[in-house]
This record gives sequence, C-alpha cells and structure tokens, in this order.
Amino acid sequence: MRPSRETTTTTEVRATAAVVAIPLLLVPFALIAALVAGRWGPLHDLDETVTHRLNEFALAHPGWVGVMDWWSLAFHPTTWRVAAAVLAVWLWRRRERAQAVFVVVAMTAGALLGVLLKLLFGRHRPDLLDPVAQAAGYAFPSGHALTNALGAAVFLMILLPMAGRWARVALWPAAVGIPLVTAFSRVLLGVHWTSDVVGGLLLGVALAVLARQIIERRRVPERPLG
Repeated sequence: MRPSRETTTTTEVRATAAVVAIPLLLVPFALIAALVAGRWGPLHDLDETVTHRLNEFALAHPGWVGVMDWWSLAFHPTTWRVAAAVLAVWLWRRRERAQAVFVVVAMTAGALLGVLLKLLFGRHRPDLLDPVAQAAGYAFPSGHALTNALGAAVFLMILLPMAGRWARVALWPAAVGIPLVTAFSRVLLGVHWTSDVVGGLLLGVALAVLARQIIERRRVPERPLG
C-alpha cells in the first residue's frame, strides 16, 4: 500500500520539525554537560544557591516535602517504564508495530544512556547539613527528569493524533507539567542540583524526538486495522 499524500506531508513536517528541535535541545544539554564536567564556578554557585534556599524552604514547610516526596515516587522512572511497556503491548496488538518499536527503543535508550552518563560524569549529589531526603547514585543527569521528559514526550507523540479535541487540551498541560513538577521535586528534596534536572529534561525530550525520527525513516507501510 502506498502512503497517501497527506501521510507523506505529515511525515515531512515531522522531519523538518525534528531537524530544528534536536539541535535546540542537544546543544544546551551539551553546554550544561561541559560546564558540569569542567566544574565551572558560576554554575556551581548557582546550583549551590538554589539548593540551599530550597532546603531552607523545605525545612520550614514539611508539608511540601511530603507532597514532593509523594510526587517523586508516583512519577518514578520505573512507573514510566511500566506504563510504556503497557503502551507498547497495546500498540503491538493493534498492529501498529512501528509505534510500539518507537516506544520501546526510546524508553530503553533513555534508561541506558542515563546510567552511562551518570557513571561518566560521576557528579555527587548535594551534601546538606540537614537533608530532608536521601538518594543513591550519581547526580548528572537526573534520572527522574530525563525519564519524565522522555516518557511524557513519547506518550504525547502516540496519543495526541488519536485524541479528541478536549483530550488534546488535557494532554499538553500534562506532558509539560508533570516533568517540570518532577524536576522541581528533586531539587526541593535536595537530591539533585538544578543543572541535573535541566539537563535531564533537555536530554529526555531530545531522545524522544530522535527515536521517532529513526523509526520514521525505517518505517514500512503497516497493514490496516481489522
């Protein structure tokens, strides 16, 4: 079956948008990564200032700590990976094989790259005198921020074309808001620096766009549903 003209146009628009979006996301990520690796003083000072001020706020407002701790747990990377696995199975059963592969490739790449980069940079987490939370492992990039941004972008790419008008109105705020609140929660809890979560957000969205492009380029016409 030949792809329709409308499908071809949509694919071309996506490809053009990706060509623009990927550098816009990866260049600032690479810059932050370079500054983290070089232990650039102004970035370190900014991270320290934000972390200590939020720690003071957290100590004075334990209720917020509870909310952010709950939020951080609810949107843990494992939660996103389980949800993505369910989404991939659902797509596969609908015979939308390319979409299912996209979900698996994107989420797997995010998990592996996140671990690799943490080991590569070996950045330590904030060491506060009076911490309100603890977390193991290295800091950069934030796994929570990366996986939330990646997962939200993946779900948005899959569900948006299927959604009705009002569902689309809800999808966009959720896809943007959930990763941002999760990133904030990690800094408020004192387990990540601000640059950790900003880097994670940028990389997560970039990986989703890049994985989508790779799958689109290799995509073959699928059988119609039925």
